[in-house]
Amino acid sequence: MISLDGKVHDPNRIDFLARYLHELKRAASEIDLRGYFQWSLMDNFEWSEGYAQRFGLVYVDFRNQQRILHTGIEM
Repeated sequence: MISLDGKVHDPNRIDFLARYLHELKRAASEIDLRGYFQWSLMDNFEWSEGYAQRFGLVYVDFRNQQRILHTGIEM
């Protein structure tokens, strides 16, 4: 959801991604990890969930197609 300041504050999504990447970094110290692919750059339509699940790095307002980088995600 877009806040009054025009930004997207989604601490659950940011926390999930941060934890996931932390574990990936930990695993990379023990295995030959040559790359990582983030599943989705932008929120999108999923056949099984429609627009209900949001998991992209960039928030998409489906009404007007505005894209907003989440607060707290650094690229």
